[in-house]
Amino acid sequence: MTEASPRGTYLVISEALRRGIKAGEFADGLPSEADLMARHGVGRNTIRRALKALEAEGVLESLPGIGWRVAGGGVRRPLVERMIAIIDEESLTLGDAYPSEAKLCERFGVSRTAVRRGLAQMEGTGLLTTVHGKGRTVRALPTSAGRS
Repeated sequence: MTEASPRGTYLVISEALRRGIKAGEFADGLPSEADLMARHGVGRNTIRRALKALEAEGVLESLPGIGWRVAGGGVRRPLVERMIAIIDEESLTLGDAYPSEAKLCERFGVSRTAVRRGLAQMEGTGLLTTVHGKGRTVRALPTSAGRS
């Protein structure tokens, strides 16, 4: 990485890995953490954070003694995309309450950590805002590129 990212370097790397997975680059497994560090010019913690984010979404799995592999034989739609789709599916408009973390965990069958990462990405891109004592609300509607 040659310049700082407003999204967080690990998110930029996880998105690059996701694109590579979709393109079929990692059918035999991902490169080692050391190779990924060299490729992206970052430290091990940043790479691990990117890999853990994809693991939490169910895109990757870590196999002891083998390394990181694409989970379950293919790429699933990323959790954050499914979370963004809720805005359309439930016809939410600006200022409407967004579902709670507990409801999102139940709906998608994922951990609270995975949901919180998705919410952080949505807040980082300006789709949601947190109102103290009221939870998260819709701040902006997704663009057509974020819609499915």
